[in-house]
Amino acid sequence: MRYVIIGAGAVGGTIGVRLAQAGHDVTLVARGAHLAAIRERGLTLHTPTGDVTSRLPALDGPPDRPLPADTALVLAVKSQDTEAALRSWADAPVAGGGTAGERLPLLTAQNGVSNERAALRWFDRVHPVCVWLPATHLEPGAVVANGHPHPGMLHLGRHPGGPDDTTRRVAADLTGAGFVAPVRDDVLRWKYGKLLRNLGNGLNALFGRDTPGDLAARTTGEGEAVLAAAGIAHTGIAEEQAVRGELVRAVPVRGQQRAGGSTWQSLARGVGSTEVDHLNGEIVLLGRLHGVPTPVNAAVQLAVRRATREGVPAGGYPLAELAKSID
Repeated sequence: MRYVIIGAGAVGGTIGVRLAQAGHDVTLVARGAHLAAIRERGLTLHTPTGDVTSRLPALDGPPDRPLPADTALVLAVKSQDTEAALRSWADAPVAGGGTAGERLPLLTAQNGVSNERAALRWFDRVHPVCVWLPATHLEPGAVVANGHPHPGMLHLGRHPGGPDDTTRRVAADLTGAGFVAPVRDDVLRWKYGKLLRNLGNGLNALFGRDTPGDLAARTTGEGEAVLAAAGIAHTGIAEEQAVRGELVRAVPVRGQQRAGGSTWQSLARGVGSTEVDHLNGEIVLLGRLHGVPTPVNAAVQLAVRRATREGVPAGGYPLAELAKSID
């Protein structure tokens, strides 16, 4: 199977390079300086065991010629960029007739739980991926992949319905590329569990490693209350840790710990947007729909948007401002 990685950042870049190392046909999709760097010198993964550079075809959108019929599209952009990516790729022609939206599988290797519903408006074959993959993308042409001894754990399924032959084939390819790739009948339950863990991403972006523990607990507590009110099943920490165990650990690369999560990275790179509206904002939305107050998640959502708008550096938001907003 061929793979097109739409969004070759921390997650997409790691998946793409590892699949290419395993012998698969991989094309990367990127933008701006990152695309230019990949085209000039390849994409480099800095890993706990050394550096790996892959010189792969790199595009800024769908190619001029039809996509091969055995292509799988891996959507790895941030959730706020999902709609534009779907619109761009859904009508791309496929060899033998039809469009990508009609014929090709789309794997949503993204945080949050809003992408699958959005994708089904454009694509017939949607395969959610619950991503546990510690990696950082701050420099053009480079990704720091901290996962060890496996680069990441990628839970796969199909939505709606259960996994199919494509799910299992992709899982086998990812396993061969070094990932742990369980096939799940209930993959969205795992993604909702991951959503609860990702509620701390906004706090990490605002305060770095100095995030007060009580705030992190309150964001998660609101999330759990909202999912309970909505009747949405999710995994818990104990279940997740039992599965992950020592298979994927975030370890130092070049003597450095991972700098920060995905939202922290967006602030650090100054890209002008973050996924907070699809993480904390998802809890706020569900809270409003089901009558559950979510003051901490709402305040985090507002603060990250303000930090993005005003150019506040990652980790540099005043704690007193967030406390005032919560009160």
